[in-house]
Amino acid sequence: MKQKYVILKNTKKNELIIKEFAELNKDVFTLMCEETFHDKLVESAINKGSQALIATLRTKNMYPNAICAAQIAEEVVNLYKSKDADSMELYFDDKEIVTEGRDAPEPLDDSESESVEIDELLEDDVSESIDDNEIDAKIIPIRAADSDDADADNGQ
Repeated sequence: MKQKYVILKNTKKNELIIKEFAELNKDVFTLMCEETFHDKLVESAINKGSQALIATLRTKNMYPNAICAAQIAEEVVNLYKSKDADSMELYFDDKEIVTEGRDAPEPLDDSESESVEIDELLEDDVSESIDDNEIDAKIIPIRAADSDDADADNGQ
């Protein structure tokens, strides 16, 4: 799922607003959540470090994963340091986050030895020394149940 976060710093009201959007339809982002934080709370969390800021910005309604939360916190710090900027947009794609850092799968080994082993399994090397009479002697005949016995078992 694709997500967009809009971070707004409202200097008139001394607050930070974070809006979370999700792409529910192709190329159309829908507002999922909006959280407002007082400047003093955000500035205090910034002074305590990134983990404190992430903990402050995560709420019951808006709880981004660790990668998104770290980038949001970084942009909030940049927004508070900047004199000119008052808003920022961040885009995330879960598909990219999940596959990030993964190596491409290694190609299969097409060695001849493996195919030879399989071919050996398919060879018909059944021993001719098996006597059909021995097999017949080991088969235990199955006796069909009498109809009266079967009814007694069913409780009838």
